[in-house]
Amino acid sequence: MLSNEQVLDIFKKSGALLEGHFKLTSGLHSGQYLEKFQVLQWPKYTEILCREIAERFKNNNIGVVVGPVTGGVILSYEVAKCLGVRGIFTEREEGKMTLRRGFKINPGEKVLIVEDIITTGGSVIEVIEALKPFGGEIVGVGLLADRSGGKIDFGVRKEALLTLKVENYQSEKCPLCQKGIPLTKRGSKK
Repeated sequence: MLSNEQVLDIFKKSGALLEGHFKLTSGLHSGQYLEKFQVLQWPKYTEILCREIAERFKNNNIGVVVGPVTGGVILSYEVAKCLGVRGIFTEREEGKMTLRRGFKINPGEKVLIVEDIITTGGSVIEVIEALKPFGGEIVGVGLLADRSGGKIDFGVRKEALLTLKVENYQSEKCPLCQKGIPLTKRGSKK
């Protein structure tokens, strides 16, 4: 089993751990940012990390792995490959997370949700909501990194390869803004 320190080392070696003043996808501000695609651009790191997520859920009879676009596409494919099952993804349609492209979950099918990095857990919650109508059984959530320090609870088993307690701030209370440190917007949401 990979330790928190070993996973953090992968993020550092790939240049994924950034320091500065960042506006996160959630709208919060932070002095640290994990740029997942700096890790995911390296197949060797992606394989190591996804194999670890798969290993942690290998005895749960997973039938399908689901991740949200964009990083979740890579993760769901690679974790599913390790488990020998299907890997699919959710996308936004008219602002709402949904399964498209003919993807479906069979009633009773055991589902593993994978996500790259969470701060508030919003994307995972959206995926859970999108999957409910299909009647599958969500067994757990596998994460590359949990920036909440482990505080987020999805109501199912959660396995984060890296857990960090990163300070996040509302923009109006951000000490980095108050110091006049330039803001960098990262992430893919508009």
